[in-house]
Amino acid sequence: MKLYCLSGHPTLPCNVLKFKSTTIMLDCALDTTSVLNYLPLPLVHSPRLSKLPGWISKDGTINLEKKELLDLSTIDVILISNYHCMMALPYITEHTGFTGTVYATEPTLQIGRLLMEELVKFMERVPKAQSATCWKNKEIQRMLPGPLKDAVEVWTWKRCYSMQEVNSALSKVQLVGYSQKVELFGAVQISPLSSGYSLGSSNWIIQSHHEKVSYVSGSSLLTTHPQPMDQSSLKNSDVLILTGLTQMPTANPDGMLGEFCSNLAMTIRAGGNVLVPCYSSGVIYDLLECLYQFIDSANLGTTPFYFISPVANSSLEFSQIFAEWLCHNKQTKVYLPEPPFPHAELIQTNKLKHYPSIHGDFSSDFKQPCVVFTGHPSLRFGDVVHFMELWGKSNLNTIIFTEPDFSYLDALAPYQPLAMKCVYCPIDTRLNFHQVSKLLKEVQPLHVVCPDQYTQPPPSQSHRSDLMLELQPPPMPYRRCSVLNLPFRRCYERVYILPELANSLVPSELKPGVSVANVSAILHSKDNKHTLQVTAPAPPSKKRKRVVEEPPVGGAPKPLLSGAVPLEPFLATLQKHGITEVKVEETTDGHILHLQAEDTLIQLEEDGTHIVCDNNEPLRTTIRDLVLRFLQKL
Repeated sequence: MKLYCLSGHPTLPCNVLKFKSTTIMLDCALDTTSVLNYLPLPLVHSPRLSKLPGWISKDGTINLEKKELLDLSTIDVILISNYHCMMALPYITEHTGFTGTVYATEPTLQIGRLLMEELVKFMERVPKAQSATCWKNKEIQRMLPGPLKDAVEVWTWKRCYSMQEVNSALSKVQLVGYSQKVELFGAVQISPLSSGYSLGSSNWIIQSHHEKVSYVSGSSLLTTHPQPMDQSSLKNSDVLILTGLTQMPTANPDGMLGEFCSNLAMTIRAGGNVLVPCYSSGVIYDLLECLYQFIDSANLGTTPFYFISPVANSSLEFSQIFAEWLCHNKQTKVYLPEPPFPHAELIQTNKLKHYPSIHGDFSSDFKQPCVVFTGHPSLRFGDVVHFMELWGKSNLNTIIFTEPDFSYLDALAPYQPLAMKCVYCPIDTRLNFHQVSKLLKEVQPLHVVCPDQYTQPPPSQSHRSDLMLELQPPPMPYRRCSVLNLPFRRCYERVYILPELANSLVPSELKPGVSVANVSAILHSKDNKHTLQVTAPAPPSKKRKRVVEEPPVGGAPKPLLSGAVPLEPFLATLQKHGITEVKVEETTDGHILHLQAEDTLIQLEEDGTHIVCDNNEPLRTTIRDLVLRFLQKL
């Protein structure tokens, strides 16, 4: 069993597990932090950005050879844990020769589709007049300004996919429900479990008849809108692959929500506007719910809230219709009937309005001061770029970062000098190190495999030993482009026996409760299922041959032997038969007996006994008969 690590980002995982002749990709997240190396893409003309000089180099031809750790066309299935971990799916299914199946829950598929559609529309709304690729040449790259000159493997960076590629990729997804068991080629069984992190988010169980692997990615024990995490099903795992822990282990999500609300209220009261760069699904549901409870007490009832995204309407609707994927309290509301999320009431009372972009109806409805939720959290594309240009010059306005995926200082860099206030309230509900340590003590896997980053404290807080995994035995760490041989071997395989063959067996009891029988059969293997079948008689030959019948030696088949040869009783038996000069040597597998006078060796091992005796057949036969006294014949 091997694990291939294709991602160096612990919260954006992409691993491949080879298990019992199946090749399984575990997530295919897209690392978009490289966009921070670029200037923002404004929706309307920006004089400030347009005046910045471009970098000019001599043109040239580049011939790059891409080396891969793994041939992605050999992947049989892809398991998706949540909608943030499927954003690279079109690159894999459409450009690598992939012919397998993708498994995900329905909310993961539908919200993942929205996030991909949003990304594509953000890019297509601001097409570039020209594209450049020559800068990816290593000789040219080293002359670029930082941080591009230090970027790793820039030749692997891709252009954004199209909606046609998105639709083609998602057509390969097969929907599964929690605890549903799906058999893969008769070799292993997969089953998703609720991970408690987002709508439809899953951990995965991958097991055969005798081995069990758990994949834990992006999980949460906090009480938010999704179904709670299923912990009990993770017990008795041979290997637990752990990834997707919180990026903010020292930031309490409840505390961050309180800080978010208080900073928002202070800005609005001072006559300023609040900009919240966010994804179109996920934390925004919790932010809107928090604000719903906070608006009246903070006297913000007349403040307009705007949610701007190409998929804003669909995201808000989807959150209300996936009732069976919600926590118990929100499921109960559906049957009252009430909308499970309070943003439905905010929309009905016109306190929350949503728009596909800043153009159209938004332009006529726009009132200030206000709160705007929009993307992208990187501040490099999407409607957020327009608001940064519009509001950045006033210190009355505030930008509040809630998404932890990007460095807020790097995100703000192209907009400096900036007058608007900046507040960093990262909200990450995924497991922290204390929670995951407690979880692992409860489920007790034999082995834990995790990113190398989890086995040591963060570089900026090297004294914090509580911000790392300390387990016994220590976890097996992996890095990007590493291949791990997972620490257990398959010891058993299930074999089925046909009834007619079973009826012909004559078991012999070895000890109470344990019987064995001699079996002569044909082993038939198909689709990783093994069956013992009755041996068929050989068909008669058409050619006439002379047949010479030979009676079987001894008149019966050679018996099978069972048991072990005990050392001390065997030495006593040898002495009774005149063999007294015996030197005993202990080995890792048993003992070696050197009969010095007879120049003979006897190897006593757990699974066999060997007699090395040259040119003395009578002695060898005698020792064999003495050995047989201690063994049981079947």
